[in-house]
Amino acid sequence: MTAELHGQNRRKFLANAGFAAMALAAGGCAGGRAKVGGTGAMSAFAAPPLARVRVGVVGVGSRGTYALKRLAFMPGVEIAAFCDVSEAAMKRSREFLAQKKFRPAREFLGPEAYRDLCQWDGVDVVYACVPWKLHAPVALAAMRADKHAFVEVPATMDVDSCWELVETSEATRRHCMMLENCCYGENEMLALNMCRLGVLGETVYGEAGYLHSGKTRGFKLSEFRAEWYREHRGNYYPTHGLGPVAQYMNINRGDRFDYLNSMESTSIGDLIRAGDTRWNGENLETYKKYLIGGYNSSLIRTVNGKVILLNLSCPVPHPYSRINTIQGTHGVFMDYPLRIDVEDTPGSGPHEKRDPEFNERFDRARTAAYREKYRHPLWKQVGELAKKAGGHGGMDFLMDMRWVYCLQNGLPLDMDVYDLAAWSCLCEITEKSQARRGAPVEIPDFTRGAWKTMKPLGIVTIDLAKMDFSNVGAAGPQQTIGHSKEG
Repeated sequence: MTAELHGQNRRKFLANAGFAAMALAAGGCAGGRAKVGGTGAMSAFAAPPLARVRVGVVGVGSRGTYALKRLAFMPGVEIAAFCDVSEAAMKRSREFLAQKKFRPAREFLGPEAYRDLCQWDGVDVVYACVPWKLHAPVALAAMRADKHAFVEVPATMDVDSCWELVETSEATRRHCMMLENCCYGENEMLALNMCRLGVLGETVYGEAGYLHSGKTRGFKLSEFRAEWYREHRGNYYPTHGLGPVAQYMNINRGDRFDYLNSMESTSIGDLIRAGDTRWNGENLETYKKYLIGGYNSSLIRTVNGKVILLNLSCPVPHPYSRINTIQGTHGVFMDYPLRIDVEDTPGSGPHEKRDPEFNERFDRARTAAYREKYRHPLWKQVGELAKKAGGHGGMDFLMDMRWVYCLQNGLPLDMDVYDLAAWSCLCEITEKSQARRGAPVEIPDFTRGAWKTMKPLGIVTIDLAKMDFSNVGAAGPQQTIGHSKEG
């Protein structure tokens, strides 16, 4: 079957076929996609080193404001350009650069301004902080203009554009990385380090999620979110919790997602029509139109037989949590709150019978000891600087520092376009599954088999001698842990 026919049929498979039919229709090529440009063309890809990284920021309102300020103080980075649809946002960014005595950046204003920014030869990297539906168009425009693309989460909301991003990255030999900052959280990197060192044994099960009340009720919504909630169901925000767990389990690097089952609770619109008066307020008419449910829960199975529970809930009250659990054959790491327990010998550890009060003190002490012993080397190196710089407790800084360091030194990025696609495609696939009463839906293999030979992400660090951090933190207050308007 040709690549053209695969492309024509892929959406038909997802819309009309069951799991078994999809497997047959794929003709032996997972996800119904023919091989293009060889297998794993961007796996472990390293671009030529950039002595100075010239960044063009697309979208400098809200989250983009913090990104521009953070990047402006990143060693070896120049804010070369920025664009937005808002003159006020442009003015704030212009004044910030002038106040801090940075070189003036080239400015592009308007809804299509990102195209001109991408075409300008004065930038090496396009960094997109825009509404969801613009993520893929900006990234595609950047790569086609020979720029590396870095895009906010989720990178796209449907399977077809995931394939387009993969194929464009392969064809242009440009990086396309999703800015999944949670992979650089202190506890997430602690868990990754423990997994890499084999402390938990063989990983068999993980839990991930995004549970965060308040974004869909109580104040005026961002229009792009309200539009999505009116038109879709499923898990529209899977990557914050899933990305780190996928790294623990070596997804795309020794294993891959195989299929998932997804279920969702009653839609918000139906709850209101059934008489739930707690939604009364200025946004009531908008809420009545919501198709999105209060809670989505999905089970993902990997080719190697591991299982991940992935949950999403924003419209109903819940303390902030990404869940962040990884179960191994020798121990377990559970977050929110952090708890770690490892068997010293088979049968010891969490199943021992102890006095409850002693149990609590004992478990806290063990967790603290493990946290200190297995703290990720990158957090040991620059954790305090990261917290000083800010951005969700320092994770944003570490994320940007790592991709900048990799570009400057000609190294592969920690996350590639295949990670972007595998994590983001679940927006559509969870919606398809829940519409079929939780029936299994296949998850494409965007690596086209390269996952079998790719090495897992290692314990990444930096050479401090190659980056001057003397100005870090000068950008002033940054975001705190939690949600941001475009994140």
